[in-house]
Amino acid sequence: MRKHYDFSKMKARKNPYVKLLKQPVTLRLDRDTVAYFKGLAVKTGLPYQQLINLYLRDCAVSHRELAMQWRP
Repeated sequence: MRKHYDFSKMKARKNPYVKLLKQPVTLRLDRDTVAYFKGLAVKTGLPYQQLINLYLRDCAVSHRELAMQWRP
């Protein structure tokens, strides 16, 4: 390896993967919902945020809609 690299002649270019990055958002979730996913995280070894993302992605891909009826 060299002790010094010359980056002055390098051309700048945009990151081609920027569209694939995740978008940070703030969600307010119930404590029991977060506890549920944290419990799943312990079982699966995946971070709970990733589990929530995977679940929401599955809902979006399969076009699931919430079937709820409000009582008067």
